[in-house]
Amino acid sequence: MSGNNEEEVLHIAKKLDKMVAKKSADHALDVLKALKKLPISLDTLQKTRIGMSVNNIRKQTTDGEVAIAAKQLIKGWKKLVSEPNSTPKKSEEKQEKQDPGNKVSTNISKSNSTKLRNKHQYLNLPSSWCVCYFFPQTPRTRLRLRPTGVPVRDKCREMLVRGLQTDSDDQHCAFLAAAVEDAIYAEFKDTGVKYKNRIRSRFSNLKDTRNSLLRQNVLNGILKPEQIAKMTAEEMASDEMKKRREEYEEQNIKDHQMSVNEGTKTDMFVCGRCKGRACTYNQLQTRSADEPMTTFVFCTECGNRWKFC
Repeated sequence: MSGNNEEEVLHIAKKLDKMVAKKSADHALDVLKALKKLPISLDTLQKTRIGMSVNNIRKQTTDGEVAIAAKQLIKGWKKLVSEPNSTPKKSEEKQEKQDPGNKVSTNISKSNSTKLRNKHQYLNLPSSWCVCYFFPQTPRTRLRLRPTGVPVRDKCREMLVRGLQTDSDDQHCAFLAAAVEDAIYAEFKDTGVKYKNRIRSRFSNLKDTRNSLLRQNVLNGILKPEQIAKMTAEEMASDEMKKRREEYEEQNIKDHQMSVNEGTKTDMFVCGRCKGRACTYNQLQTRSADEPMTTFVFCTECGNRWKFC
């Protein structure tokens, strides 16, 4: 496939992601029809991740025509993904004739490894994040992650999967959960308190029904696993929560700026306006409990006010 076509597919994927984020499928049918006309290779599926974008619009839309068009595209791409399986099967048959005693073990090991490799290629993720088997298409897909050898890490990965899952489970959740946990573990290099707190905060924010946009951004690839692994509570918060925090902080600032006489006298601070040291200060927790307190300073000589964390 030419580079121009690949760029066009990527452009369409971004359009569909925006529709999902805005919960508006206007013109989605036209976009899907245009996509159907483009020749798409397995390499393009891997690079653009167009499959995820189409599947997300299919799950969200209430338009029957859009859903059917999306299903047809996905069905065609699944055939494309399964095509590389033909060669390994022929080689397996030859090997069975040469060594009948190893028929069962050879079939199981090669079949599993081929399926995992193809799934890994389709999602464009490292093989270390692969699941134990190729997921069956069931109403509630059972996700089984490959064990890390550390029970705490395995449980944390399962927790993150639950945070990412929606009503219609996406097998991609298992890969993303493993990637997020892997990034967190790489930062702390142990499973101590900081590691567990980081995992819990990711889970609670992803699972929050009032913060569905965060989960969608992770599932759609807008937020990479490495990004969600390091985001602060403020960065992950929903727009509603951010607005509440801003209002709370503004009110606290106003309240404490009025109480100048109640401040503690000090000469530790230098006024940026008059360079004097005759000041009073107050401290207040204006952000989350694990963040530093905000210090409000008032210069008694010139009336200048400032704050810092």
